Amino acid sequence: MGFDEIITSRRTAYRFTEQPIDKSYLQQALFAASQAPCHKHTHPWKFYVIGDKTKQKLIPTIARLAKAKSVKSNSSDFEKDRLRAINKIISIPMLIAVTSRKSPDDEFRQKEDYAATVCALHNMVLSFWNNSIASQWSTGSLTRDLETYDILSINYAKEEIIGLIKIGYPESLPNITKLPVDEFTRYLE
Repeated sequence: MGFDEIITSRRTAYRFTEQPIDKSYLQQALFAASQAPCHKHTHPWKFYVIGDKTKQKLIPTIARLAKAKSVKSNSSDFEKDRLRAINKIISIPMLIAVTSRKSPDDEFRQKEDYAATVCALHNMVLSFWNNSIASQWSTGSLTRDLETYDILSINYAKEEIIGLIKIGYPESLPNITKLPVDEFTRYLE
């Protein structure tokens, strides 16, 4: 695909096939991520590629969070909610936690590092898409739970999980219409 086609055709996938992702595509995507711009060359991002054993370790945390969500929403079928939440993580061919370095004493640095990490994440997503591999950036409660940090061996004081990237070959893609450029652009004289 050409660059413009990669940008305009990329969509978030919500369901993936079971087809595994070749490790060469992962390495290509991580290299693309490493090329992201970052002010002061801080390279504040880290990518944690989560294997099947670690996914299994996350199940009790996912189940606990699903129960809390079910209770909050007055759901009548906790077991169905729990299984759906677990499946959303366990069935994904590839799962990556993306973190950004924290700078608690420098709010501006932390904002710039977060922005740079998002650029790295997006480079990675576009690289996967160039190989017909889709993704979904999830910022659900699992990304904010301290047990997740412990299971993934991420130091909460030093890094923030900005998302879990679910990666795989899409079962289907949504048909989305983007806003026309004129709706969000202003030319100032």
